Amino acid sequence: MITFEKIRWKNFLSTGQQFTELNLNDSSSTLIIGSNGAGKSTILDALCFVLFNKPFRKVSKSQLINSVNEKDTLVEVEFLVGTVKYKVVRGMKPNVFEIYRNTELVDQDAAQKDYQKFLEQSVLKLNYKSFTQVVILGSSTFIPFMQLGASHRREVIEDILDIQIFSQMNFLLKERVRDIKEEQRQCEYELEIALQKVNMQRKNIENLEKVDQEHTAIAQDKFKDNEDRVKEIKLKVKSLDKEISEITPRILLLDRSIEKHEKYKVMRTKLHSKKENATKDIKFFEENDTCPVCTQTIDSDLKTEKIGSLSSKVDEFKVAHSQITEHIHTISDEVRELRAQAEVVNGYRYEIQALTKEEVKLLKENTSIMTGMGSDSTSLESERQDLVRFEHKLGEKEEFCANVNKQGDNLKTVTTLLRDGGIKTKIVSKFIPIINQKINKYLTSMDFYVNFTLDENFNEKILSRFRDDFSYASFSEGEKQKIDLALLFTWREIAKMKNSASTNLLILDEVFDSSLDQGSTDELMKILRGLGKDANLFVISHKGDILLDKFDRLVSFEKQSDFSLMKIHDDT
Repeated sequence: MITFEKIRWKNFLSTGQQFTELNLNDSSSTLIIGSNGAGKSTILDALCFVLFNKPFRKVSKSQLINSVNEKDTLVEVEFLVGTVKYKVVRGMKPNVFEIYRNTELVDQDAAQKDYQKFLEQSVLKLNYKSFTQVVILGSSTFIPFMQLGASHRREVIEDILDIQIFSQMNFLLKERVRDIKEEQRQCEYELEIALQKVNMQRKNIENLEKVDQEHTAIAQDKFKDNEDRVKEIKLKVKSLDKEISEITPRILLLDRSIEKHEKYKVMRTKLHSKKENATKDIKFFEENDTCPVCTQTIDSDLKTEKIGSLSSKVDEFKVAHSQITEHIHTISDEVRELRAQAEVVNGYRYEIQALTKEEVKLLKENTSIMTGMGSDSTSLESERQDLVRFEHKLGEKEEFCANVNKQGDNLKTVTTLLRDGGIKTKIVSKFIPIINQKINKYLTSMDFYVNFTLDENFNEKILSRFRDDFSYASFSEGEKQKIDLALLFTWREIAKMKNSASTNLLILDEVFDSSLDQGSTDELMKILRGLGKDANLFVISHKGDILLDKFDRLVSFEKQSDFSLMKIHDDT
């Protein structure tokens, strides 16, 4: 279980230089009030930003920085996962992203993207979509479960049921499947060649045993020439096989090099765009002494500072652009070299095929010659020894290929199990009846009498008491909200049951201000009061006068001199 303890922020949205700090587990229920724009919903954006690097509402990250101070944006959150204490710190201007485990900074050697993946997969075991479905029920910008696509619905439920590990395993398995398929193709080719050699050698020996000793010297010379040529072919094929085996591992890097090449090209384009934008900004400050928007005079010191800062960035972008271009050229050379090597391998394989055909032709010719020749016991014994060697190699190759195919079959079985229709479906099938039961329980408790069911593909079916078939979109906003609430409470209950995405924190943003009537409001409060002692409820609302007596703690926000100030009223 994740127990959120404290969050604080500064220079975030309308919050100024001083930290605004809120304990998240001090009270079982907290009412947050304030006028429009006072900052009461800031906690939602702060929480999502610090955990997932994106706000809850539809605002750009750049807009999160306080417009007055324009720097030192910082959000910190503290929470427990079981008995392990975590602290996450994230900021902008300067950029900050730190994860502390029991006061020790978690290794930051990995890239920030990997660092974020560690936070979501190893610590929270929740991504942004799943977190908002379990912790937050918002208003205008919130996308409820019922409006998510099938893949995103699956993602949420997999997180809640703690089965996302199977999706991760399936992703890793695909790379191994690609490798084993390549091994199987190579096995088929090598096995075909080995079998062909054995069959032709057997045929050759059969014919040698029938030869007549009365063949002419010319026929004998011809036979010897053919034998020599066959030996040359064998040596050549062996040499070519060795070349192929040495080159093939390098060719396997071609796709990765191409992918890396495209990635660097995208990075170069982005850098170029950033450089151009910075250059335009420099030109603006150089050519303008007044703001074209507000017509105010631009301070010369500010212009100098901005031009200097932007010039530095342009230089940085140029250096980075040059470095990436150099990387692109290097990788391009690698790709060309690898493609050339691939062409070489193809040429070798075609040559082997031609040589094999020639060998077969020569063996057939020698078989025909030996029909009229006397059998040479020494030569025949040598051919028999060759056959033994060929058969031994064939047996080894068959055993090896059988093992490769067995691995392939095992991987197919595992792949089938890890697909959406495999193990995950069995687990989902087990919980779907429980999920449906709890959804309908909560709907009934809110006096909404429909039969709501999710199937194993997470498609809904909604029937009235008269068995009329409805869709989510056909209901009123108040009825939709009841469905959203029922799903939210269900996900939290299932998460607690699975001990996966369970958390103490629940935030309802303007839920009481929207489409719920008085009866539904009362029923919702009963449900909220029944969440248990481990739940810490936060309700953001304009209806402070109506809801005040229903909460243990009151938190208010107000604007003073363009800054949001928070006040905690311990006695509501």
